Amino acid sequence: MQGLAQLIVKEVKKAVVGKDDILEKVVLAILARGHILIDDIPGVGKTTMAMGFAKAMGCKCNRIQFTPDVMPSDIMGFSAYNPKTQEFEYRQGAAMCNLLLADEINRTSSKTHSALLEVMEERRVSVDSVTHPVPQPFTVIATQNPTGSIGTQLLPESQLDRFMIRVSMGYPDREQEIRILKSRAGSVPVDEVRCVTDAEGILELQRQTDNIYVHDAIYDYIVRLVQATRNHEYVELGVSPRGTLALTAMAKANALYENRDYCIPLDVKKVYMDVVCHRLVLNSKARMNKVTSAMVAGSILASEAVPRQAKR
Repeated sequence: MQGLAQLIVKEVKKAVVGKDDILEKVVLAILARGHILIDDIPGVGKTTMAMGFAKAMGCKCNRIQFTPDVMPSDIMGFSAYNPKTQEFEYRQGAAMCNLLLADEINRTSSKTHSALLEVMEERRVSVDSVTHPVPQPFTVIATQNPTGSIGTQLLPESQLDRFMIRVSMGYPDREQEIRILKSRAGSVPVDEVRCVTDAEGILELQRQTDNIYVHDAIYDYIVRLVQATRNHEYVELGVSPRGTLALTAMAKANALYENRDYCIPLDVKKVYMDVVCHRLVLNSKARMNKVTSAMVAGSILASEAVPRQAKR
């Protein structure tokens, strides 16, 4: 399995130009059994990226465009009466896949949000008191428009906390945009992505991620970084224990990605900003001083003492 995660990213690069760091963070979240929130404007390649990962991993991918009229049953499925059998049968919703692309998640109602929360956390859906597990592996890649876009609403903190990481793809630079234009001349970039594994291969990578060794000094470093967010002068609500678990899982996934069976401080530092920033709720003092969550997290990461690298 060595090098399989890098091979997946290499294939997705054929469809997504100039976003190598984002692709690596996404595959790390998949290895850590987490969900990804992409906070970005439309048209920067979010859907192409999701389709590329699904194809490279040999997994089933569904896409649902969230609008105010999307119902929980669209995600979870529903029971329909079959006149031939004279029984109600379960009809699958969009969540019955390995990779669910939830486009513009902040355009839908809180009722639909709650349905998505259940499947994200429990990895199962409940319809008419009957529980149906979703296929494994299961990952949600959700997108949301920037605050202030017409027809959007802010996600509650409880739902933001369910996403392991939040990333932003951003605009390509001039050379990258030229490459995009050339790659689209007479072809569809996603068609060039090869399938390099299957669902069982991803599950094996996730199991290997679980077994990555973490020294007590690294655990202490992670906890210090998290607790510093709870005592910061600009923070009203710091990172929850769920965030601590997410930071640890992402650090272990990065160690596996770098072909190591143990964590080092650099693994934690590489993923810290993506795991922590969207979990911080700043106070009025921060808003008055125009302090952002990225500035707070960055100052904490720079101030905490880094432990010595410790192997097994």
